[in-house]
Amino acid sequence: MPHFMTLPRHIQEGEKLHPEATGELSAILNQLGLAAKVISLEVNKAGLVDILGFTGDSNVHGEQVKKLDIFAHDIMIKAMDHGGHFCVMASEEEEDIIHIPAHHKIGKYVLLFDPLDGSSNIDVNVSIGTIFSVYKRISKDGKPGTLEDCLQEGYKQVAAGYIVYGSSTILVYTAGHGVHGFTLDPAFGEFLLSHPNMKIPEKGRIYSINEGNYKYWDNGLKKYIKYLQDADNRGVKPYTSRYIGSMVADVHRNLIYGGIYMYPADKRSPNGKLRLMYECNPMAFIIEAAGGRAIDGNQRILEVKPTSLHQRIPIFIGSKDDVDMVEKFLKEDVDFSKSHTTVKVH
Repeated sequence: MPHFMTLPRHIQEGEKLHPEATGELSAILNQLGLAAKVISLEVNKAGLVDILGFTGDSNVHGEQVKKLDIFAHDIMIKAMDHGGHFCVMASEEEEDIIHIPAHHKIGKYVLLFDPLDGSSNIDVNVSIGTIFSVYKRISKDGKPGTLEDCLQEGYKQVAAGYIVYGSSTILVYTAGHGVHGFTLDPAFGEFLLSHPNMKIPEKGRIYSINEGNYKYWDNGLKKYIKYLQDADNRGVKPYTSRYIGSMVADVHRNLIYGGIYMYPADKRSPNGKLRLMYECNPMAFIIEAAGGRAIDGNQRILEVKPTSLHQRIPIFIGSKDDVDMVEKFLKEDVDFSKSHTTVKVH
């Protein structure tokens, strides 16, 4: 790995491999890196200034909005709406699509983002993050973007990524070919390549799920969790439960160590709780590019046809073997007492 491989340099080097590249996607990723630096700075000093706590408002999902959510939302818009690259944007914090100001150039790309994933953890200093997703427009060039531009299947993404604000700030992105991670060096304010060509292990030993919802799950999922916990009955080490409560942080850990993250549908939330456009699609695009899988229990996440901007969906995402296994339990409703013979153990 070359020393001091910065995010802009890495993007520029990648362009050399694609003579057809126009440089627009590189400019977008660089601007996203700038937005990440600004948000990271504010997150890191959140405990020192009057930025914590609720605004008193609720977002489109009926959830209380925290001040830092609004700050991150505004920074993303200000950083991205003037470069002439986008025709429309959409945010988890905004009910409708976000139009590009009339006095700015209209571009050919679409940006969707969750400005601050896991924001319920802000006040307790737990890792949170930003998730973003980039598509090419499908409406007529030169005109303002439309809702249809935003409602595209996940496999049509041209780039996706996330930023984790934790003990260090890490930006992970993919343009469909390879996943790369960059750590922000606070000494000179630059993202340096720290995790080149990230690959998720084919099988992990970590599962991430909110087990407080256990009684509301379908039987197949209950049996799968029991299967992981009782693995020693099959002569292998049981899985370890790790659940942070910020999807971006849980998936990032499993990308490095292997494992599975699950936010299923249940009796209280029959459509799941996570948002397809802002969370599930971009994270699935990244994990698949790293060699993993992401499903909603019935089909590949990236093939789900969106029907609304804030559509919710169940998700099972992570190492290929682990997602394969939960899929068998969900579809076959395997009898746990016989699971060591009816389900292939990898």
